[in-house]
Amino acid sequence: MNKNVGGIDRIARITVGIVLIALAATGTVGWWGWLGVVPLATGALGWCPPYAMFGWSTCKTKTP
Repeated sequence: MNKNVGGIDRIARITVGIVLIALAATGTVGWWGWLGVVPLATGALGWCPPYAMFGWSTCKTKTP
């Protein structure tokens, strides 16, 4: 499982995930706010299954 989620993408995913979970926990949004677990997990792990399926990566490329 190679990392395929890079810097800014990870920060954005973690932020969106935390905000959605907080809004769901406070009752501001409905149950769908708990879907924030998905971007939070993919940001924390640095790996996104759809990125892997399509061969995408937002990680910096290593220079030889």
